[in-house]
Amino acid sequence: MMFNGYNESLVDNIRAWLQEDVGSGDITTMTTIPEGHESKAIIHAKEAGIVAGIPVAELVFDIVDQSLSFKAYVRDGQWVDKGDVLAEIEGSTHRILTGERLALNLLQRLSGIATKTRAFVDALEGLPTRLVDTRKTTPGHRMLEKYAVRVGGGANHRFGLYDAVMIKDNHIKGAGGITQAVSRARSNIPHTMKIEVETESLEQVQEALTAGADIIMLDNMDPGMMAEAVHRIKTDAPHVTIEASGNVTLETVRTIAASGVDVISVGRLTYSFNSLDISLDLNAKKGGGTS
Repeated sequence: MMFNGYNESLVDNIRAWLQEDVGSGDITTMTTIPEGHESKAIIHAKEAGIVAGIPVAELVFDIVDQSLSFKAYVRDGQWVDKGDVLAEIEGSTHRILTGERLALNLLQRLSGIATKTRAFVDALEGLPTRLVDTRKTTPGHRMLEKYAVRVGGGANHRFGLYDAVMIKDNHIKGAGGITQAVSRARSNIPHTMKIEVETESLEQVQEALTAGADIIMLDNMDPGMMAEAVHRIKTDAPHVTIEASGNVTLETVRTIAASGVDVISVGRLTYSFNSLDISLDLNAKKGGGTS
């Protein structure tokens, strides 16, 4: 799997999500469909987009019942059109219906994130600026949602609070200033770790430069201020990475990139997206016909 294989936390999460949905049993299926009934089902796209989460959906059905046969017809990162068949599942009707909703929920959400990300990546075509996500993810789903960003062609920012120093406005207030915050962080982290500072004004940009920040984030700056900030940083410290963030949209992302920033972080990749419309149909042939 593209997100470094199955791991215990994902398996545990899927088991918990299934328990949340199924509880003591799927009462509707148990009371309407005879035990031992078998079906073939297809998962198909009801709108166009980038697919992400096929291996996750397969894992859901495998955890529900290892005897279910799952055959994928597309791979993650592939563009699909309305009506395309993504996968086929065959086996116990009870078990297919037990896993249906969780598998679709995950597949729809991850595909929605990947599709949104691809739109931003396409908007930056031809420019060297890197598109990254943020920590604005759904609790419990961060690994999967950041995986979907990568499937869509984006890259990941820090994964959590533990793997990078990112000094934001409240850290600056608590420490007494950018200079103090950078100095304290530098004295307490490994020499291999970089320090990023969020800035909102040219004065803060200058202070971050003087303090020795490795990465400077330009947060919610208007185009004129951003252009001036980029010029100062590239002139005084060309080794410093410049990140732009704050209210980035498909309409503004290319203009922001044209200012010369190295990275643009977009929170809406994982918190403001439309899930891709994907459905599962029983007793259907590949291609959408019924038998």
